[in-house]
Amino acid sequence: MTQKSIAVGVVVLGVGVGIALLAKGATFEYSAADIVQEIVDRVPLEVPEKVLHVATPEAVKAIYMTSCVVGTPSFRDELVAVLTTKEFNSIVIDIKDYTGTLSYDPDDATLDHAWEHARCGARDMREFIAHLHELGIYVIGRVTVFQDPHMTARRPDLAVQFASTRETWKDGKGLSFTDVSAQEIWDYHIAIAKDAYAAGFDEINFDYVRFPSDGPMSDIYFPHSGVTPKDQALEKFFAYLHDNLKDTGIVTSADIFGMTTTATFDLNIGQVFERALPYFDYIAPMVYPSHYPPGFNGWADPNEYPYELIAYVMDEAVRRAESTTTPIAGMTHIRTSPTSTTYTKPFYSRDMLRTWIQDFDYGGEYGPAEVRAQIQGSYDAGVNSWMVWAPSNRYTLGAYEDATVD
Repeated sequence: MTQKSIAVGVVVLGVGVGIALLAKGATFEYSAADIVQEIVDRVPLEVPEKVLHVATPEAVKAIYMTSCVVGTPSFRDELVAVLTTKEFNSIVIDIKDYTGTLSYDPDDATLDHAWEHARCGARDMREFIAHLHELGIYVIGRVTVFQDPHMTARRPDLAVQFASTRETWKDGKGLSFTDVSAQEIWDYHIAIAKDAYAAGFDEINFDYVRFPSDGPMSDIYFPHSGVTPKDQALEKFFAYLHDNLKDTGIVTSADIFGMTTTATFDLNIGQVFERALPYFDYIAPMVYPSHYPPGFNGWADPNEYPYELIAYVMDEAVRRAESTTTPIAGMTHIRTSPTSTTYTKPFYSRDMLRTWIQDFDYGGEYGPAEVRAQIQGSYDAGVNSWMVWAPSNRYTLGAYEDATVD
C-alpha cells in the first residue's frame, strides 16, 4: 500500500471519543498498520446527494486541522469531539498545504496532478464535510498559494529563481515559491477555489499570499514580477482573484502577517494591510505574540504580554480598517458594502477581521491563561472572530469555554 493510500480513509464520527487525549502534551502515534486497520474496520460516511453550504457564523471560532489529520480517522474523530463539546463553530482544513499538493480528490481533471502526488489527505473529504455540516460546523478550506514545491517542480518556469543560476530558489527550510506575478498560478488557484467550494467547503482561506522572506534573499530573481514593486504586484493578484470569484458565491478570506496591522511598509513581502482589505470578505492577521521581535511596542519579550499585544495590534487593525476613507496610491478597488467591491466610496468594518490565535509553545509556554488572554484581547479590540493555530492539532482545552446547550 502506498503512503498516499495509507493516509486517506473513511470514518463514522463518534462525538465523544477520546477527548481527554487532546490535553496539552498528549501524543498521537499511528503506525501504517494502525491506519490501515481503521480503514478496514470502519463503514464509509454516506455520500451527500447535494452539496449544501453552512452560512458564515456572525463570530467565527475555529480550530485548524492539517491534511494529514483529516486523513487519519481516529485523530480527526477527537477533533470533532472538541468542536462539539467546546465553544467552536468552525474548522479550518488544509486543502493545499506547504507541499503544494491537494488533500482531496478534485472533480476538475486539470487539478488531478496535485492529488496524485499528495502525501496526506482524505478520500472521503466530501462526506466528512457533509457530516460537519450536519453538526452545524462551518468549514473553511485553507489554500497555501505561492509557497508551492509541487508546482515549482512541475513548472520551474513559474518559480522564483536564484539570480545567479536561474534554478529554482529555495528558502531557509528548503521550500520553493511560485512567482506572485505568474498569471497561470492565479488561474490555477481560482480553479482550486471553485472545485473546493463545489466539494462542500464553505469558505476558501488563502494563505502565503506573499513574496518569500527567509533564505538567500540576496540571490533571488522573479522572472514574472521583475522589478514591479512587491505591494503592487501582490495587489494585482488580489484584484484578479476577486474579479474571478465575486460572482461564484464563494466566501473568501486571506491570512496576512501580523505586523501588517502596525507596519507602514510592505515588510518586503508585498503585504500592506490596506491593499488587502478591498478584495476579500475577511482578513485574518496572524498576530502570534511569539512572532514579534524583542522590544516591539516597548516589550522586552512580547510572549509575556499575550493579552496586551493582541489587544494593541488588533485595535490598530480596526482603526486602520475603519478610518480608511481614500485609497492609498495605486489602489484600484474600493469596497462599498460588506458584499461588493466597486470604485467609489469605501466601506470597511471590524466585522471583516479575524484574529489568528496562538496555541503552541514557541518562545514561551502557552497554557490556558495565555491562550485565553489572546482571545480576550481580540474581544477587547472589538474583533469577535478568531481562529486558533496549533500545527500539532493538539489544543489547550482549558482555554476554551464549554459548548452551550440549546
